[in-house]
Amino acid sequence: MSYRIGTGIDFHQLVTGRALWIGGVQIPHHKGALGHSDADVLLHAICDALLGALCLGDIGVHFPDTNAAYKNIDSKLLLKHTFDLITNKGYRVVNIDSTLCLEAPKIAPHISAMQDAISHILLIGKSDISIKATTTEKMGFAGREEGLVAYATVLLEKINV
Repeated sequence: MSYRIGTGIDFHQLVTGRALWIGGVQIPHHKGALGHSDADVLLHAICDALLGALCLGDIGVHFPDTNAAYKNIDSKLLLKHTFDLITNKGYRVVNIDSTLCLEAPKIAPHISAMQDAISHILLIGKSDISIKATTTEKMGFAGREEGLVAYATVLLEKINV
């Protein structure tokens, strides 16, 4: 069997007046992520990990912020398109391990809903999607609640060998 591993990382500023989308779920908070799309930092990191595993570039190559078609787009659509690229190459997602870095809001109450959203798109079980969260102990831009970061690692398996 053939396996490929990819890693992804994404950053977004936090601002007032925007909705906060993480992992395909809108989370109540007084700040939201700033970006050309809905700025879902977790889904963007997963997209980059999937693309990177197969040397297909990054999210900016496939969904440039200079293209008006992606303005305020739901990042679940970006993840679905990325998944289609992966499956067209003959691969399936085995599992995802991800970490969010932010001070607030608390992520634990939303993890199951995020796993539901991601598993529905990537056709894997919730138990194959790890979503963890940590603070930066009030250090740096994430610690000052100016932004947030997501890291993702994916394992792909060749299904058309």
